[in-house]
Amino acid sequence: MSKILFVVPPYNCWGVQIIGTWPPLQLAYVGTSAEKAGYEARIYDAMNKDRTFDDIRAEIERFQPDVVMAFDYLPVTGAISTATVPAALKALAIAKDVDPEIVTIIGGPLPTFLYADILTDPVNRLDYVVRGEMEETAEELLRVLAEGTSVDNVRGIAFLRDGEVIATPERPHIADLDPVVPAWHLLEWDAYHYNIEPWGRMASILTSRGCMMGCSFCSHRKFWRGTWRGRTPEVVIEEIRELVDVYEVEFITMIDPYPTCDRERWEHLLDLLIAEAMPVKILMETRVEDIIRDADILPKYHAAGVIHLYMGLEASTDEMLASFNKGTDMDMNKRALDLARENDLTTEASFMIGGPDETWESVEKTIEVAIALNPDIAVFPVITPMPFTPIHEEYKDRIRVTDWSQYNLATPIVEPHAMTIDEVNKALARCYMEFYRHKAREVLALPDGFKRRYMLSAFKEMMAGYRDQFTALGITMPMLPDGMLSGSGPN
Repeated sequence: MSKILFVVPPYNCWGVQIIGTWPPLQLAYVGTSAEKAGYEARIYDAMNKDRTFDDIRAEIERFQPDVVMAFDYLPVTGAISTATVPAALKALAIAKDVDPEIVTIIGGPLPTFLYADILTDPVNRLDYVVRGEMEETAEELLRVLAEGTSVDNVRGIAFLRDGEVIATPERPHIADLDPVVPAWHLLEWDAYHYNIEPWGRMASILTSRGCMMGCSFCSHRKFWRGTWRGRTPEVVIEEIRELVDVYEVEFITMIDPYPTCDRERWEHLLDLLIAEAMPVKILMETRVEDIIRDADILPKYHAAGVIHLYMGLEASTDEMLASFNKGTDMDMNKRALDLARENDLTTEASFMIGGPDETWESVEKTIEVAIALNPDIAVFPVITPMPFTPIHEEYKDRIRVTDWSQYNLATPIVEPHAMTIDEVNKALARCYMEFYRHKAREVLALPDGFKRRYMLSAFKEMMAGYRDQFTALGITMPMLPDGMLSGSGPN
């Protein structure tokens, strides 16, 4: 039996990883493909188990795989990531150091779009790029590799032959997602947990794939070719039941970019979750428009176990929203947050900063709007022109960082006309300091209960992470009010 090792390389950034560790769902899906192709499969998660490249080398030497595969992966949402690609390529190069006969493969958004750049860089010791949706492509490629036959007829891959980049024809999307299941048994579940009270084991799921929206900073539309496909709600419920009953999962993050696209399907899924009443809490992302659309069924969100609702508000003016092609306006943002608040849903909202036209005045405006809209949690991602998104071309003359490992939504990449990169870092710190200075007293004044404990726990983790980040940059973060950091985590 041939063997394949899936590697999640060591990578850390101070954003989303502060509050939890999420399993590499995409590799779990491809693990099923590998097993269907007859391989013994293993996932080695150096990122979430705090392992090193030396540990990866030791694992490769011990397991002696025929194939090592990595993925363009960051937790929560996969199709905007880029930052882990250098680390993934380094892990694959280590595999070649151990044994040059090991076949190395990478997949994910950036490799899908920039496969030629990756393959022709002599530093990278890469055999194949899996382009687009991976499951069917990976299964066929692995079968062919095990048989020792030609890869030329495998659709959706790219490779070098005699120094020439060969890209086979694009593979159609999987027609029916219901039979596509992750190999949950390959994950070491003790590594995945939510760090926010009431704490617990964490899983990620996809109830759908794709997005047809045109946000200029995001790759979802391009990666999924402007399509959207949903899994049958009954199948999703069976997956959640397995995670709860077999793997003792207590928190699930729906990492779909757009889980609520089909209202009828979405409401049916909510009804099933309510009927099942499983002991699991759900975190999710959706669009402002759908929260407004779902005003009459928002009580079902809460009854179904949704405790954390993320919305990409993204901007502080209608003009900025229009420039991002969001399809929303400030009135809609306020309405969506108000509706969620009225239905006791903890809200997280993002407000991007750091574009070419950023100024200290526009930063203050963003802070003012974030405080006025008053989500429970605010995050301030740095505008990051991923090299395969519309804004990359628009912003290219202001891009000052080309190291993909820094494209993590937390590191300034663009130098505004009126600010320096260093000033963007200081502005980012100011956004967090000012928002949470106002928010802290409100949270401390909440009556004791789930939301107060949840919010205090979240603030403790977030502000500790932010303080470490900004202190490393030479920026002083103030202490929170007395009592904000009281209590301890699960460890």
